[in-house]
Amino acid sequence: MEVKIGVNQLNKLKTSEMKVLEADNSISSKIISLFAEEGYNVNPSAVEFLKRIIEQKNISPESFVKAICKNISSNSIIIGKGDIDRALKQIYRKKEGKEKTDYENNSVITEERGSCEVRIDILKDITGSSTCEGGLEDFHLHFTTRYEKLRKILRNRVSAVPIEGLSRVKAESVDVIGMVCDVRETKNGNYFIELEDRTGRIGVIASGKLKEIAMELLGDEVIAVSGRLRNRTIIANRIIFPDVPQNGRRVKNDFSIVFISDIHFGSNTFLEDSWNLFVKWLRGEAGNESMRELAESVRCVVVAGDIVDGVGIYPGQEKELEIFDIYGQYEEAASHFDDIPRSIKVVLSPGNHDAVRQAEPQPALPKEFSSLFPKNVMPVGNPAWVDVEGIKILVYHGRSIDDIILKIPRLDYSEPTGAVEEMLKRRHLVPMYGGRSPLAPEKDDPLVIDEIPDIVHTGHVHTYGAKYYRGVLMINSSTFQAQTEFQKKVNLNPMPGNVPVLSKGKIHRLRFYREA
Repeated sequence: MEVKIGVNQLNKLKTSEMKVLEADNSISSKIISLFAEEGYNVNPSAVEFLKRIIEQKNISPESFVKAICKNISSNSIIIGKGDIDRALKQIYRKKEGKEKTDYENNSVITEERGSCEVRIDILKDITGSSTCEGGLEDFHLHFTTRYEKLRKILRNRVSAVPIEGLSRVKAESVDVIGMVCDVRETKNGNYFIELEDRTGRIGVIASGKLKEIAMELLGDEVIAVSGRLRNRTIIANRIIFPDVPQNGRRVKNDFSIVFISDIHFGSNTFLEDSWNLFVKWLRGEAGNESMRELAESVRCVVVAGDIVDGVGIYPGQEKELEIFDIYGQYEEAASHFDDIPRSIKVVLSPGNHDAVRQAEPQPALPKEFSSLFPKNVMPVGNPAWVDVEGIKILVYHGRSIDDIILKIPRLDYSEPTGAVEEMLKRRHLVPMYGGRSPLAPEKDDPLVIDEIPDIVHTGHVHTYGAKYYRGVLMINSSTFQAQTEFQKKVNLNPMPGNVPVLSKGKIHRLRFYREA
């Protein structure tokens, strides 16, 4: 099912919202003015939040805003809903001398928390268990464990001989398993592949149809080769990848899972209207009857990174920021996530724009940022293996998609699942070292896909894709950000507002954005 919410519906929602704003414009304007007098700008969602409290409690805006400003702990000049929330808790603690307050329990002001009906277990995640220091020994152990894990998979496919032992093999046909060190074209148009295992190196000649496979080798992946041994060189007749086995199983779930990524709160190209419409749909307040029924079945939202736009991520980024400090960006993000119904659990994984280390694997958001989000939000690392009621989801932001697409010319950003398929074929999320994806050399390489996921969820490239590969559902969620100047330069055309929803084994593509 493909559901589209277009400009007309969006304008209707805007019109109804404008009528409400006109009715209470005096209160909203008063709140904005009072904060300005104290030296603060205030986020529109925070204004609406305060207006509701003022109307509910029938209190004076002047004294209320002044008290809040005295208790704001953030250094940001843009006050978000998270700042207000913490200031109010501080006020009530001082006033009543207790942790839990009437304010916190008031369902009119803070939406009553529903029970989350799905069980979510974090199966694998680097958070809290990273041991690498970036030294030579770390890299050695990292690539050794990568090789051994992938060699173990390939040994079920071929009867490989260690490279060192090839000199003692009398048979003409041989199998070897090795890590790709180098690939180059020969003078006669064939390809020469240099393979290495723990015992030595050997050259492999790929000709005929195997040339197409050889020219797409990324380097640093582990493969098996079958062929004829000639003068310490193998003339290949087969190149075998670790690959995922053919699996006829399809995901079946009686609830719905939503997949999103690349929201980029804090950017001036963040599509707030599309995001708000998406949240309205989650709350059952937007869309036709079938859409609202689908929304009612949503129990989990999985976010694959780039929650905020970050600061200093690329040269000249400050020209494209709406919020200029990272803390303010996460406060804004938390404020928007606060509008998602509490009955929905949110799995929150970071990306290369988030405030964690750039090298992968990345840990979950640190406490200073994750604590801003409501309790139904579960921070995890990147990548993370998550079990949602028996459905095994591999969440990976997808930065290596850039490297794979650059290396393999037949792939394109408009079809991101093609790059994810290559990850599954090589059983590694970052099969190419030294490209755009910085590596944290953990001793036990956690980027190997050593188990078979039901779903691989990626993002990063701001385009949409959903496709099965050998029984594994590949989902690349799009974005809530319009095209940036950088994307224009590299000719990347995003597909904003495309949201995949998995319900009863079927993927529904919902669109919350239309160009004017």
